[in-house]
Amino acid sequence: MNTKELTKQAEVDRRRLIEVVYNAGAGHIGGDLSCLNVMTALYFKYLNVGPKDPKNPERDRFVLSKGHCVEALYVTLEAKGFLKKEITDTLGKFGSILSGHPTIEVPGIEVNTGALGHGLPIGVGMALAAKMDKKSYKTFVMMGDGEQGEGSIYEAAMAGHQYKLDNLVAIIDRNHLQISGNTEDVMAIEDISARWTAFGWDVKVMNGDDMEDIVKTIDSIDYTNGKPHLIVSNTTKGKGVSYMENIAKWHHGMPNEEQYKQALAEIDERIKNL
Repeated sequence: MNTKELTKQAEVDRRRLIEVVYNAGAGHIGGDLSCLNVMTALYFKYLNVGPKDPKNPERDRFVLSKGHCVEALYVTLEAKGFLKKEITDTLGKFGSILSGHPTIEVPGIEVNTGALGHGLPIGVGMALAAKMDKKSYKTFVMMGDGEQGEGSIYEAAMAGHQYKLDNLVAIIDRNHLQISGNTEDVMAIEDISARWTAFGWDVKVMNGDDMEDIVKTIDSIDYTNGKPHLIVSNTTKGKGVSYMENIAKWHHGMPNEEQYKQALAEIDERIKNL
């Protein structure tokens, strides 16, 4: 997909996300919306994964370390063909295979996640396995910025550098808000670029709200430089729904019927103009 097609796909998925979370009556909608653009770009342009051969040993790996934002992953997997619509619609219902965090019971999901700080260590293991097996696949790990307070992340950061895992890409969804408020008030993580550079990582900063910059940044990654890669993706919590943007309560807020209709109307207007 080109940039315009990716932008439209992200908006279609954003609409579906609002629908799924509203019908389920639960979900981390603010963080779902902030990471959805990047997730769309990964699945529709970069990851060599697909439902026809989901266990291909040469496939790229994606780990959603901020597992509480699994609803964004569900709608992306549906759009990619891993999940049927009627399965996604069971979110929040008794007996559904879909839960509030990723599980390997769901087609297309590599590993159970959700205990914050665990995704990057797992990703390091996947990337190291690829090196040991002389495989060409890449591993991508998406983390939250509030998650950066977990100590296990920095053990993984050291290991990624130690083993020269240039086949590993970690992405921080930098929306500045976590459940308790602004990250810099809860547990400051700036200067985040300098911190990861000091750990020996190749650090890039991008506008995760802008598909053109997302593509430009991921295209610029050098997978032969002997360094693991960290992308600081500056995003907006609740991106794409005006009354949710940059509001901490939408970390886990649920729209009422009027708000639901307003969100769909805003997204539909953007889709119409693309």
